[in-house]
Amino acid sequence: MGLLKGTKIYSIFTGTCPVCQEESMYKESNPYKLNKVYDMHERCSHCGTKYKIEPSFFYGAMYVSYGVGIAFAVAAFIIAYVFLNSTLLTAFFSIVGTLIIFMPVIMRASRNIWINLFFNYKKSEAGN
Repeated sequence: MGLLKGTKIYSIFTGTCPVCQEESMYKESNPYKLNKVYDMHERCSHCGTKYKIEPSFFYGAMYVSYGVGIAFAVAAFIIAYVFLNSTLLTAFFSIVGTLIIFMPVIMRASRNIWINLFFNYKKSEAGN
Protein backbone atom coordinates (compact mmCIF):
# COMPACT_ATOMS: atom_id res chain seq x y z
CA MET A 1 0.00 0.00 0.00
CA GLY A 2 3.05 2.25 0.33
CA LEU A 3 3.12 2.84 -3.43
CA LEU A 4 -0.33 4.42 -3.26
CA LYS A 5 0.57 6.92 -0.52
CA GLY A 6 -0.36 10.39 -1.66
CA THR A 7 -3.49 9.20 -3.46
CA LYS A 8 -7.11 9.35 -2.36
CA ILE A 9 -7.28 5.55 -2.68
CA TYR A 10 -4.65 5.22 0.07
CA SER A 11 -6.58 7.48 2.42
CA ILE A 12 -9.89 5.75 1.66
CA PHE A 13 -8.60 2.21 2.26
CA THR A 14 -6.49 3.04 5.32
CA GLY A 15 -8.81 5.60 6.96
CA THR A 16 -5.96 8.06 7.37
CA CYS A 17 -6.09 11.85 7.31
CA PRO A 18 -6.87 12.90 3.72
CA VAL A 19 -4.41 15.81 3.90
CA CYS A 20 -1.22 14.29 5.38
CA GLN A 21 -2.08 10.55 5.44
CA GLU A 22 0.01 10.13 8.58
CA GLU A 23 -2.65 9.35 11.19
CA SER A 24 -5.89 7.39 11.40
CA MET A 25 -9.02 9.52 11.55
CA TYR A 26 -10.65 7.00 13.88
CA LYS A 27 -10.05 6.52 17.60
CA GLU A 28 -10.65 2.76 17.26
CA SER A 29 -9.05 0.95 14.34
CA ASN A 30 -11.44 -2.03 14.49
CA PRO A 31 -14.74 -1.11 12.78
CA TYR A 32 -16.44 -4.15 14.34
CA LYS A 33 -16.43 -2.50 17.78
CA LEU A 34 -19.87 -1.17 16.91
CA ASN A 35 -20.21 1.28 19.81
CA LYS A 36 -17.07 3.06 18.54
CA VAL A 37 -17.46 2.73 14.78
CA TYR A 38 -18.12 6.47 14.34
CA ASP A 39 -15.67 7.76 16.99
CA MET A 40 -13.30 10.07 15.16
CA HIS A 41 -10.59 12.40 16.29
CA GLU A 42 -11.62 16.06 16.10
CA ARG A 43 -8.41 17.02 14.29
CA CYS A 44 -5.35 15.35 12.85
CA SER A 45 -2.56 15.60 15.42
CA HIS A 46 0.02 15.70 12.62
CA CYS A 47 -1.29 18.45 10.30
CA GLY A 48 -4.21 19.91 12.27
CA THR A 49 -6.89 19.18 9.68
CA LYS A 50 -10.38 19.45 11.18
CA TYR A 51 -12.34 16.42 10.00
CA LYS A 52 -15.88 17.62 10.68
CA ILE A 53 -15.78 20.86 8.70
CA GLU A 54 -19.40 21.76 9.48
CA PRO A 55 -22.24 20.42 11.63
CA SER A 56 -23.81 17.30 10.11
CA PHE A 57 -20.93 17.08 7.61
CA PHE A 58 -20.98 13.28 7.47
CA TYR A 59 -24.69 13.07 6.62
CA GLY A 60 -23.54 13.18 3.01
CA ALA A 61 -21.76 9.88 3.61
CA MET A 62 -25.20 8.24 3.69
CA TYR A 63 -25.50 8.79 -0.05
CA VAL A 64 -22.06 7.28 -0.59
CA SER A 65 -23.04 4.39 1.70
CA TYR A 66 -25.95 3.56 -0.59
CA GLY A 67 -23.61 3.22 -3.57
CA VAL A 68 -21.03 1.22 -1.64
CA GLY A 69 -23.78 -1.06 -0.30
CA ILE A 70 -25.06 -1.64 -3.84
CA ALA A 71 -21.53 -2.56 -4.94
CA PHE A 72 -21.25 -5.12 -2.11
CA ALA A 73 -24.73 -6.48 -2.91
CA VAL A 74 -23.93 -6.88 -6.62
CA ALA A 75 -20.65 -8.61 -5.78
CA ALA A 76 -22.46 -10.99 -3.40
CA PHE A 77 -25.09 -11.75 -6.03
CA ILE A 78 -22.54 -12.44 -8.76
CA ILE A 79 -20.48 -14.70 -6.49
CA ALA A 80 -23.52 -16.62 -5.21
CA TYR A 81 -25.65 -16.83 -8.35
CA VAL A 82 -23.10 -16.91 -11.16
CA PHE A 83 -20.02 -18.56 -9.68
CA LEU A 84 -21.62 -20.84 -7.08
CA ASN A 85 -24.75 -21.60 -9.15
CA SER A 86 -27.13 -20.97 -6.25
CA THR A 87 -30.85 -20.34 -6.48
CA LEU A 88 -32.24 -16.80 -6.49
CA LEU A 89 -33.45 -17.23 -2.91
CA THR A 90 -30.00 -18.32 -1.76
CA ALA A 91 -28.45 -15.41 -3.67
CA PHE A 92 -30.88 -13.05 -1.91
CA PHE A 93 -29.87 -14.42 1.50
CA SER A 94 -26.21 -14.09 0.58
CA ILE A 95 -26.81 -10.41 -0.28
CA VAL A 96 -28.55 -9.80 3.05
CA GLY A 97 -25.82 -11.65 4.95
CA THR A 98 -23.07 -9.76 3.14
CA LEU A 99 -24.66 -6.39 3.91
CA ILE A 100 -25.08 -7.29 7.59
CA ILE A 101 -21.57 -8.68 7.98
CA PHE A 102 -19.87 -5.80 6.14
CA MET A 103 -22.05 -2.99 7.56
CA PRO A 104 -19.27 -1.49 9.74
CA VAL A 105 -16.78 -1.62 6.86
CA ILE A 106 -19.30 0.01 4.51
CA MET A 107 -20.02 2.76 7.05
CA ARG A 108 -16.34 3.59 7.50
CA ALA A 109 -15.54 3.35 3.80
CA SER A 110 -18.41 5.73 3.05
CA ARG A 111 -17.07 8.29 5.52
CA ASN A 112 -13.59 7.91 4.07
CA ILE A 113 -14.85 8.43 0.52
CA TRP A 114 -17.00 11.41 1.56
CA ILE A 115 -14.21 13.29 3.35
CA ASN A 116 -11.80 12.62 0.47
CA LEU A 117 -14.18 14.45 -1.88
CA PHE A 118 -13.47 17.65 0.05
CA PHE A 119 -9.78 17.38 0.98
CA ASN A 120 -6.64 16.76 -1.06
CA TYR A 121 -3.27 15.32 -0.09
CA LYS A 122 -0.64 17.97 0.51
CA LYS A 123 2.90 16.69 0.42
CA SER A 124 4.23 19.72 2.30
CA GLU A 125 1.77 19.03 5.15
CA ALA A 126 3.04 15.47 5.35
CA GLY A 127 6.62 16.64 5.74
CA ASN A 128 8.01 14.26 3.11
